[in-house]
Amino acid sequence: MELYDVMRTTFAARDFTDDPLPDDVLWRIFDNARFAPSGGNRQGAHITVVRDADTRRRLSELGAPAARRYIAQLKAGENPWNPVRPSGVPQDVIDKTEIPETFVAPFIQAPVVLVVSVDLHAVAAIDQDLDRIGLAGGASVYPLVWNILLAARNEGYGGTFTTMAIAQEEQVRQLLGIPDAHALVAVVPLGKPTRQLTKLRRQSVTEFITRERFDGAAFDG
Repeated sequence: MELYDVMRTTFAARDFTDDPLPDDVLWRIFDNARFAPSGGNRQGAHITVVRDADTRRRLSELGAPAARRYIAQLKAGENPWNPVRPSGVPQDVIDKTEIPETFVAPFIQAPVVLVVSVDLHAVAAIDQDLDRIGLAGGASVYPLVWNILLAARNEGYGGTFTTMAIAQEEQVRQLLGIPDAHALVAVVPLGKPTRQLTKLRRQSVTEFITRERFDGAAFDG
């Protein structure tokens, strides 16, 4: 596929067919995705390839508490898990909230689930002393995750970038033997999508890009 076509049609695939994702295809995905940049080129990422059905199901269960809160906040009109506006939804309401099948099915249906972690010794968290949630450290690993999804799309596969299990990081560590020095950053189900979207809903360039200043004129090309 042409690069721009891949970029414009890589969507969050959550429904998968029974088609397998062979190791040789997965190898090709990894072999190309590995050229993603990382801070200082330290390449501290590690990917655990999970095919075992019981382990995949357990990963979906570990993501359930965070997903429950996510849905409860959505129903309350909140922006889920937002660090600026803390949730006002009572815990008992969260505990009773049912999780849609779309939060569980990808882990069960997908032939492969990738668990991505990063060695914190290799991360440059430039914003660690700022009075806000740290984001900069993600630059050392998230480009790799996105490259994997782009490469999967190029091979006719797809996946979804999930983070719900991060809230249960310690249990994921125990499940997969992840070292204490590694932070969990993503859990990515991969497989053959039941359908392929070609028109994604995204903001136009002029809606979020400006010239010279944040409040500058819209970049209109």
